[in-house]
Amino acid sequence: MQENIIPNALKNFDALPDSAHVRQPVVEALFGISSATVWRRVRNSMLPAPTKFSARVTTWNVGDLRRALAGQGGNHAPAE
Repeated sequence: MQENIIPNALKNFDALPDSAHVRQPVVEALFGISSATVWRRVRNSMLPAPTKFSARVTTWNVGDLRRALAGQGGNHAPAE
């Protein structure tokens, strides 16, 4: 049985500054969507594009995610 572990960045999301960055599992949990849906929504401009810090590190800006969660700019869509 796989144990669900909530990332600290998700637990403390409200306390993070808008300039912070979070990894994909946090984005998935915030929107309640799968990995494939995250990338589909990025491709369709329904989620903000991530920043690639290195070959293996991709992050999303917290401020951009907050705006998407609030539905500003048409970035957030209902769950699929």
